[in-house]
Amino acid sequence: MDYPSWGFYPVIKNQSVYTVPSRNAQIPSFGSSSLPRGLGRSYGDSCLNEDGTLLLSNQLTHFISFDENTGILRCEAGISFDEILQFAVPRGWFLPVTPGTKFVTVGGAIANDVHGKNHHRAGNFGHHVLSFELIRSTGERIVCSRSSHSDFFFATIGGLGLTGLITWAEFRLTKILSSSITQEQIQFNSLSEFFVLSEQSEKEFEFTVSWVDCVTDSKDVRGIFIRGNYSDSAESNSLSVHKTETFKNIPLFFPDWILNSFSIRAFNELYYRKNLTSRKRNIVHYEPFFYPLDSIYNWNKIYGKRGFLQYQFVIPYKQDAGAALKEIFNLLKRSQMGSFLAVLKTFGSIPSEGLLSFPKEGVTLALDFPNHGETLYRTLEQCDQIVRSVKGAVYPAKDARMSKESFAEFYPRINEFEKYIDPNFSSSFWRRVK
Repeated sequence: MDYPSWGFYPVIKNQSVYTVPSRNAQIPSFGSSSLPRGLGRSYGDSCLNEDGTLLLSNQLTHFISFDENTGILRCEAGISFDEILQFAVPRGWFLPVTPGTKFVTVGGAIANDVHGKNHHRAGNFGHHVLSFELIRSTGERIVCSRSSHSDFFFATIGGLGLTGLITWAEFRLTKILSSSITQEQIQFNSLSEFFVLSEQSEKEFEFTVSWVDCVTDSKDVRGIFIRGNYSDSAESNSLSVHKTETFKNIPLFFPDWILNSFSIRAFNELYYRKNLTSRKRNIVHYEPFFYPLDSIYNWNKIYGKRGFLQYQFVIPYKQDAGAALKEIFNLLKRSQMGSFLAVLKTFGSIPSEGLLSFPKEGVTLALDFPNHGETLYRTLEQCDQIVRSVKGAVYPAKDARMSKESFAEFYPRINEFEKYIDPNFSSSFWRRVK
């Protein structure tokens, strides 16, 4: 069985796997490097280990304890957010932070210090983690928290699985009265409008995000701003869980020619006009609000056998974020590199705790590109230069091509982080950037 990344790029030719049988098991010596592997939703090569071994966590799926009064959950690291939601939502609890898919494991969420639509209120997932057990290749087991082995705690949060294997974790859930979200969708027609909406919305709304049309002929950017809160409406006070069996499936790779500048432009135009009402308010279940793409199983095959790259970066507010964003949008237009899915949002002022955590106060943009090869790689390298010039960063969990020089500039604490890497752990990503 192959274990590719979610973007199907880069292609790994030689990779062994070992299923960790239980949280009490030792890690065997393989004579090559090891890397923990969850559900493989990292887009680039941070979840790949060419000529090494992947430590599969798909047997580490047990709930250990749950306090219904405090919302503190302890579970094994291979449990997915999907499974946690099925357990927690009927009890009136929800994930404190969730990315755009529920098909990530707890271990993967910690290793990538994932963020979501509520960063301005809740920070990263790591902010809600209380403790976890880390097993090293020597057999040593370290229970890490902010008060015990805190150095390993902060190195492992956002540490890309390189400090050891997380066997279990304890974190705090969020209390909810309803599994529905009251959302508003608002059109905007410039970056300045986006920033005004963001500033206004973060004061009153738990969740904010926007879709942007990055291939429009307009000189500025247009899009749909989405904001929401857990619903307190009388007609939406149920605690219904999502239905996983209704997924659509993409069984085969789409032909490469389907995704081109014309189809991307047409999609963006239709999506924008579909939401042509300047402001729309409705109540939706958490499933389509947080996880719209989860309803399409294997949606990553839409991009064809060559795969795709997601490019996500953050630009600090103290720099001229608007000018840098416009420069990147204009570069992409000149290069004719369109994106079906372009997501723009802000990060709040809660500082990240992990040594390699991605979020910082500012604005972040995520873009999906069909893999056009060297033309795309050169364009993204130019984007890196713009991000570097304003002291921003690119997200390692979604990267497949940034240079060593860029990584060192984006993450100035890498020398400190290296002290905590397990000597027998590595990844294709780490060998590329170091």
